[in-house]
Amino acid sequence: MTQSNSIDTRQNKIVGYWLFCVAAMVFIMVVLGGLTRLTGSGLSMVDWRPLTGWLPPLAEGQWQQVFDLYKHSPQYKEINFGMTLAEFKEIFWLEYFHRLWGRLIGLAFGLPLVFFFLRGWISREMRLPLFVLFLLGGAQGGLGWYMVKSGLINEPEVSQYRLMAHLGFAFALYGALLWCGIKFVKEKSLRARARFRQQSRVLWGLSFLTILAGALVAGLDAGLTYNTFPLMDGDLVPDGLFMQDPWWINHFENITTVQFQHRVLGITTLCFTLWIWATNTPCLQTRLCAVVVVLQVILGIATLLHIVPVSLASLHQAGGLIAFSAITWLNYEIKG
Repeated sequence: MTQSNSIDTRQNKIVGYWLFCVAAMVFIMVVLGGLTRLTGSGLSMVDWRPLTGWLPPLAEGQWQQVFDLYKHSPQYKEINFGMTLAEFKEIFWLEYFHRLWGRLIGLAFGLPLVFFFLRGWISREMRLPLFVLFLLGGAQGGLGWYMVKSGLINEPEVSQYRLMAHLGFAFALYGALLWCGIKFVKEKSLRARARFRQQSRVLWGLSFLTILAGALVAGLDAGLTYNTFPLMDGDLVPDGLFMQDPWWINHFENITTVQFQHRVLGITTLCFTLWIWATNTPCLQTRLCAVVVVLQVILGIATLLHIVPVSLASLHQAGGLIAFSAITWLNYEIKG
């Protein structure tokens, strides 16, 4: 290897590890977002100032101003009426750190991106994808506020549609960051049969669809009902799956259907993962996918049986990210 090639390889690895760090920050961001929802903190900040909202309230008068704004929200009126300022601070801080972390991700991505671009460390092939990812990251912040805003109008609950869009977009950005990071660190991929590659792509799509279905479960608090497994209300296939009209609305707004479809997609993802592992040449990636998907299903069942405690629900969301990471890595490695 020539000295020039050695330098290029080192530069590529630096860029790749930077992308992995940004992806890790997005991982934390998604987990924080889940915690804000589970603890009811996500609706504590009733305004959005992306450029000027870096600092929290500092003086007591500022705290009182923010608290007075919150008192006009549906969450205060219907759930937290009579809350003290001290109690408000407890839910405010988590949402504040969630938003602050998002701003830090923007800096951690944007500033090094400009530096690497000016130093010529990013190839022409990757310049546009990375700049588009940066812009989409900013759009994700706007989508997050669009989601929160739905819970500040009439009901103290965000729209499950907006929650699904926000979470799905976060997973897509996270997967893209991982893919680009691997590309910089490891150019070559494994040789695999076309069938294996097709199966892996299907698994990737199936896992993403399961994640979106999970977002609907969270958005409708559907995990607080039918807290048995594998039966729902004593049946494998519960009654009332298509009570609403038109029929397709049940997949998004019927609590019974939403939980049932998430169960079915989760078990289908598990079975398909194990089938891929069993019917193809063994490799580290398929073994890893099998292990993490099995653990994720166990976490999901435990979360349901224990009626969605914050600790297990947060671990289940983190497990979804880990499983999606493993499946993304598998798809990169056998892309041909």
